[in-house]
Amino acid sequence: MNEYLYGHVGDSYEWHITTVNGHEVSIPLPVIVISKQGRGAHCFSSRHLHHGNEYAGFRIADEGKYSGKIVERASDGSLVRPWDFSVTKNVAGLLINSLVLLVIVLGCSSWYRKHDACEEAPQGAVGLFEMLVTMVENDIIKDCVGDDYKRYSPYLLTAFFFIFINNLMGIVPFFPGGANVTGNIAVTLVLALFTFFAVNIFGNKHYWKDILWPDVPTWLKVPLPLMPLIEIIGIFTKPFSLMVRLFANILAGHFMILGVVAVIFLTAEMGPLVNGGLSVIAILIGVFMDILELLVAFVQAYVFTMLSAVFIGLSRQKPAKE
Repeated sequence: MNEYLYGHVGDSYEWHITTVNGHEVSIPLPVIVISKQGRGAHCFSSRHLHHGNEYAGFRIADEGKYSGKIVERASDGSLVRPWDFSVTKNVAGLLINSLVLLVIVLGCSSWYRKHDACEEAPQGAVGLFEMLVTMVENDIIKDCVGDDYKRYSPYLLTAFFFIFINNLMGIVPFFPGGANVTGNIAVTLVLALFTFFAVNIFGNKHYWKDILWPDVPTWLKVPLPLMPLIEIIGIFTKPFSLMVRLFANILAGHFMILGVVAVIFLTAEMGPLVNGGLSVIAILIGVFMDILELLVAFVQAYVFTMLSAVFIGLSRQKPAKE
C-alpha cells in the first residue's frame, strides 16, 4: 500500500501512463544533472535509468535516504546527490498546467479584443472565466485589500487560477493530468513566499509600527519585548499556514481517493462475492470523492487567495482617525 499510495502522489523521473500485460507504458523525461565528483554536466533521457540501470555514473537509488532520487558514487564508496535540475513529473505537470492556463487566458483575451463587452455578453468558457474573475476581484480582492486593491489584483488573480487549474488537473487520472503539483510542498512554499514578500515588502509604516511597537500596555513591550516578539513570529506563521493548508488538503484528497480505489485490489483474493460487492461500493464512493475533490479544488484556491488578500490588506491598513 505504501508503494501504491506514494508511487502515485510522489515525484518521478518518468510519467507513468498505464501497465499493459505487465509492461509499463511511460513517457521518459529529460534528466539534467551536474556531478559533484568531477564528471561534468549531463543531459539524457530517464529511459537509461530504468530498472536500476546506471548511466554515465548515475542511477536512481532504490533504498536509503535518497530512495527514488538520482545519485552517484563518491570516491569513498558512499552515495551522494549530484546537482539535479531534471524535468520530473511534477515539473512537467507544472509546465503543462501553466500552458493550459496561458491558453485559456489568451483565448479569453482574444474574444474581448474582437467583441464589445458592453454590447455583447460572452458565452461558454469566456463567460465562465469572466464570472470567476469578477467574483475573485469584487468579493475577495476588493473587500480584503482595500483602496489600492488594483495594485495586487494581477498577483492574486494569477494565484487563484494557477492553484485552481493545478488542482483540477491533479484530479484527472490520465495524461496530461494526474501530476501532484499543489500536493507538493515545494510548490506551495513558493506560492506562500510570494504572499510573504507582497505583505512585508509593501507593508506601510502603520503595519510595521503595529509589529514593532503595538498599542498594548508598556510592560508587554519593555523591558521584555513580549508582544513585538509574538508579532514577529506571526510574520512567518502566516505564510507557513498558507503553505501547509494547501499542501495538506490536496495531498489528503489524493490519498483518500487512492485508498478507496485500492479496496478493489485488496479484496481480490476474498472471493468474487466480497470483491464484487466492495468494488461496487468503492466505485460509488470514488465517484463521490472525485465530485467532492472538484469542490475542494475550488475551495482551496479560494481560501489561499482570500487569506493572501487579507494578509496584504492588513499590511496596507491606515491608522484609525481620532
